[in-house]
Amino acid sequence: MTSEPDRKPWWQTRGGLALVGFLAIAGFFLLTEHTAHVFGVLPYLLLLACPLLHFFMHGHHHGGGGSPGPSQGHHQDSVPDSTKRGAP
Repeated sequence: MTSEPDRKPWWQTRGGLALVGFLAIAGFFLLTEHTAHVFGVLPYLLLLACPLLHFFMHGHHHGGGGSPGPSQGHHQDSVPDSTKRGAP
């Protein structure tokens, strides 16, 4: 059997550290020189975040007609019986 030698992740290599350093410096200067542009985009990023959060946060709903388990109760279970339909 041949085993591969232990390889470092790319960001721990000399080239990876140089790239991370370069990107950090470039990001700093980009942010400081173009602050007005960055702040001008923030409302659009907020609007973009809404559908993305909706998509990713509701991704665990898988249709299906099974009844919920004990830890997956519906929010209607916390409603008092007097407010439910058919209650006297």
